[in-house]
Amino acid sequence: MGKINIILRRELSSYFATPLAYVFIVIFLMLTSVFTFYLGNFFERRQADLLPFFDFHPWLYLFLIPAIAMRLWAEERKSGTLELLLTLPINLRDAVIGKFLAAWMFTGIALLLTFPVWITVNYLGDPDNGIIVGSYLGSWLMAGSFLAIGSCMSAVTNNQVIAFILTVVVCFLFVVAGSPMVLDFAHKLPQTIVDTIASFSFLTHFNSIKKGVLDIRDLMFFFIMIAAWLMATAVVIDMKKAN
Repeated sequence: MGKINIILRRELSSYFATPLAYVFIVIFLMLTSVFTFYLGNFFERRQADLLPFFDFHPWLYLFLIPAIAMRLWAEERKSGTLELLLTLPINLRDAVIGKFLAAWMFTGIALLLTFPVWITVNYLGDPDNGIIVGSYLGSWLMAGSFLAIGSCMSAVTNNQVIAFILTVVVCFLFVVAGSPMVLDFAHKLPQTIVDTIASFSFLTHFNSIKKGVLDIRDLMFFFIMIAAWLMATAVVIDMKKAN
């Protein structure tokens, strides 16, 4: 854990060493406010909950998270520092986990800074804060899944733009996997296959959490997704290193 912590601190401090981190946080806060109060009809609904706030998170993450993830490995490879990193007395697993945790913590900080929305809904009504806490947890786990996918896509190429596009495409498939659009298209397939496709949907699992159904299977889904894509990241880097 000591080596992971070293990489985590190095990466996290690098985020705030450039204006990019502050720009990202400002854009995230602006978009969440616009989507919640205007597109989500927060005041017109006259309900003390944060459903309009969390409804848009998968779609915000679809474009904002790849912007963070695209630099994880592509930048290291392009600048030639990946080889230097791998010559240090750390193993590949520590590097993958440390860089991922730094990006995940940065995303968590951006998410925590939306607390004024939570305060607003408590000021205006009497919301179920347990559901809101669960929704924040689910949103953060979902963001971690987006990041893990982005980490793998960033390891595939040294071009950050290509990494961004690949991450958006793969994440989009996981977001819409359980939507009527996809299920109607796959309705001629055996039901087992259709159910399997639907079970990989980020929307399905996150929608359950944000409605207050804190099912361990939904939480495990996101943890397994993160672990699987981080393992894939390590495999890709190892293969690139061998080449």
